[in-house]
Amino acid sequence: MLAVTALLATAGPLAAQDKYPDRPIKLILPLPTGSATDTVARLLAKSLERSLGQAIIVDNKAGGDGAIAAQAAAKAPADGYTLFFATNSPMSAVPALRKTPGYAPLEDFTPISLVGRYSQFLWVSASSPFHSLQDLIRYSKEHPDKLSYATGNTGGMVGMSQLMGLVGHPKMVHVPYKGEPAALIDVVADRVDVIIATPSAAGGYAADGKLRPLVTTLAERSAAYPEVPTMAEAGVPEFSITLWGGLFGPAGLDPAIVERLVREVRSALAQPDLRKQLQQLQFFPQASGSDELRRFTEEQLVAYKDVLRGAGVLAD
Repeated sequence: MLAVTALLATAGPLAAQDKYPDRPIKLILPLPTGSATDTVARLLAKSLERSLGQAIIVDNKAGGDGAIAAQAAAKAPADGYTLFFATNSPMSAVPALRKTPGYAPLEDFTPISLVGRYSQFLWVSASSPFHSLQDLIRYSKEHPDKLSYATGNTGGMVGMSQLMGLVGHPKMVHVPYKGEPAALIDVVADRVDVIIATPSAAGGYAADGKLRPLVTTLAERSAAYPEVPTMAEAGVPEFSITLWGGLFGPAGLDPAIVERLVREVRSALAQPDLRKQLQQLQFFPQASGSDELRRFTEEQLVAYKDVLRGAGVLAD
């Protein structure tokens, strides 16, 4: 009798899991329509719609460096019908920069799978005298405060902070911008000397011969710029800051739903057509398990906090 009672008690949840998903899924994004993340997320969603058999409705909640979207995702029911395509900005940068971001990246979410990493490069204008990272660093040390660097987002700011810390803290003037497009205009015009930026923003200038990449932050060389060395090849193997995207749910998401989504993301990212589309965007697909994404999220959060603390940037 006890065995029958136990079986009946578990039948409901098991049946619900077997039916998942039986209605459309909302995918919250921390960036606006038309952004690189929006394009990546929509390509993934289209593939997942086919395998899951349900529509995936993309909900762009831009603003607050991703904190608005993160807060909304964290407060959603943990039923698998609200997912969060998170990036390093809400999960790494905002918690490192703010004492009260309104959510906790490790406690308020269920990690599902890493989706991949965005490429970044260190760019100078085509007329710049610098042709390697070492040339740039050497000059900046010999001529304190003569060079300036632009940042257009938190990833670029933290990346430059870590780079300068690893090469001996050369004195360069920081010129912050509200976005990469405005920052790149001034780098192209030689009003600012250098920037870490994505090729989706800088690639057009590079194709026109107005910008030159010196180094990539990726672990391996980019097929788009195969002549450009990695940070490790340029003599900075400890560089670890990366821009990334991953799939999360609210805290408490059922393990069976997590496992299903992990399988589907792995399958989607293994498809040659989707991989090619993502790589053309200079986004490099990389699936993972839930535990792996949790460890990666924690490592990146620690790295961002350490870099900002070392640069004297305190959480406000």
